[in-house]
Amino acid sequence: MRELVVTQNSVATPDNVWRVLTDLDNAVSTISSIEKIERLDGSSGFDVGTTWRETRTMFGKTATEDMTVTELDLGRSYTTEARSHGAYYRSTHLVEPIEGGSRITMAFGAEPTSAISKIFSVTVGRLFDSYTRKALTKDLTDIATAAEGSP
Repeated sequence: MRELVVTQNSVATPDNVWRVLTDLDNAVSTISSIEKIERLDGSSGFDVGTTWRETRTMFGKTATEDMTVTELDLGRSYTTEARSHGAYYRSTHLVEPIEGGSRITMAFGAEPTSAISKIFSVTVGRLFDSYTRKALTKDLTDIATAAEGSP
């Protein structure tokens, strides 16, 4: 699986970053590329098994994915997985304390699961890396900004 990793430092405390990062109900107002979040599991919390449908703008197009939390280290990291459009996606968010605030890291990986997506990945997949990196960085910037403004 190819993986992109981006980081963002913030003056917000790790607790504030974690609170914003896992607040699905306010993600639309926090992350500028997210248009809609619909919880699919009936919960109001954030734990292993939490599932939601996320609609966002990526590469100028609207995309909707069903995301599931598959790993959780409370207050520190979580991993989500999704399967869509012939690929398996895995994202991990990590919050670490640093002097004066926090470091937020996101690792995003995609693995083609169909013949068409494998061909696409080999031929033009790497061209999308810089666009994906910019989108991930923007998400982390949005999260840091929200966490810095929260009490």
